Amino acid sequence: MYKSALFALITLLGTMPLTGIGKEPVPIALSVPLSGPFASVGETEFQHAQLYVDDVNARGGVLGGRKLELVAFDNKNSPQEAILQLSQIADRGIRFVSFCCASHIAVPMSEAIKRRNEREPERAMLFLASAGDQDITNEKCSFWSFAFQGKAEMMMTALTNQLATQPGVKRVYLINQDYQWGQQNQRFAREMLARKRPDIQIVGNDLHPPGKVRDFSPYVAKIRAAKPDIVITANWGNDLTLLVKAAGESGLQVSFYTVVGWLYGTATVMGDAAVDRVVSVWRWHPNLSFETERLARKEYQRRYNQEYYLSGNRLTIEMLATAIDQAGSTNPLRVAYALEGLRLEGNIGEVWMRPDDHQLFEPLYVVSLTQVNGRDIKYGLEGTQTGTRTLARIEMADTTVPTRCEMKRPPRP
Repeated sequence: MYKSALFALITLLGTMPLTGIGKEPVPIALSVPLSGPFASVGETEFQHAQLYVDDVNARGGVLGGRKLELVAFDNKNSPQEAILQLSQIADRGIRFVSFCCASHIAVPMSEAIKRRNEREPERAMLFLASAGDQDITNEKCSFWSFAFQGKAEMMMTALTNQLATQPGVKRVYLINQDYQWGQQNQRFAREMLARKRPDIQIVGNDLHPPGKVRDFSPYVAKIRAAKPDIVITANWGNDLTLLVKAAGESGLQVSFYTVVGWLYGTATVMGDAAVDRVVSVWRWHPNLSFETERLARKEYQRRYNQEYYLSGNRLTIEMLATAIDQAGSTNPLRVAYALEGLRLEGNIGEVWMRPDDHQLFEPLYVVSLTQVNGRDIKYGLEGTQTGTRTLARIEMADTTVPTRCEMKRPPRP
């Protein structure tokens, strides 16, 4: 009932005219999956983004009083659908497009927006992506696109650094979704382990179709037969929760090292199978002592009765608002130049938008899911007794990886 009502509200918002009293709002399109197997991820991203938009508006908005306005579009986890919607977005006068979550959509959208901007510079758009594809800030980088999530190389660097400190780990199994994100993480895991821990043997290496597998027990049987110490996976959404749950139900005693173990619903679905078995890279977690994020979590839970996860949309919205004010304009060209090199003091430390490739860099955490104990692990996720413990904090400088981007910039206004 709740999800149906939310989807109806989002659909209504996506079709309403952008009108207002007084100063005209600044609309931001949010392209997320709101139907299909990853709908819960899209709904969560929408809710977090709305919270952050409301924060900016409560402070007075941008440009001396203009409010931000979030307009959701259901991309159905489809590149074709997302690209088709760009015409609707442009026709409604929306010039900022925020996106989450899949890498197989991010690059096609980035390229489509670049082509549109070349054809129709008077209706130029800025693409603000939360997806970890390597290409979007390397060979296929674009002046009109900014990446607000750590790319695969950065996330896997943090994860393998932690794994390399575990001398008892000798055998590793890799399982990933068969598209850009999974393939890139698979490759980086192999390369980084070979360099950091050449004594580790890769004993399995599976790719599976994303969002299609309903029963992971055959994969779990293969993992069991290979006898790994650790499973590394970049799976997210149902593909992660069903994998870990299947392992728990089979009695397989193995730990999962993942880069996206924190999406809404993950802790609930995995249940006890995740306790002391799942390690993830995370921007933040509830058992850190950051007051601003504690208050944001409390407000989010009050509004939506769901877990707060500090999605990448906070930095997207905050940095966009800052860039609009610095540019003194909502012109995408001026805002893009204001975003380049922008440094902002985030709630857990300084963040930086590297001008060379438009990649965001920030501190990261390596976190284990463990049992709430009432002392250092006070807060459970999603109303469960599964809490979070910091294994390592990775400073921004330690996630700064090289880029192969050769940025072509339009003339500065």
